[in-house]
Amino acid sequence: MGCCIFAAMAAIGPRVALVLTWLFTHLVERAFTGTLLPLLGLILLPWTTLGYVLAYAPVVGVRGIGWLVVLIGLLLDLSSYGGGARSRR
Repeated sequence: MGCCIFAAMAAIGPRVALVLTWLFTHLVERAFTGTLLPLLGLILLPWTTLGYVLAYAPVVGVRGIGWLVVLIGLLLDLSSYGGGARSRR
């Protein structure tokens, strides 16, 4: 049930999903030490930050398929920046 709600929020927007994840779970605190890096990720690279938060495991960090999730998030972020620049032409 919680996963379906999270997926619906992610479809609305990565920033909303990341803020709700940050407010209602401990996943962001588990993945990052401090608040500066997740805050910068929220502003600049929300899909990448969200992917990292979801792929992070407490003992081993991000491994294997988790890096694929982070890479897909980075590609989504870069495509959103590129698509916005292209539409302004």
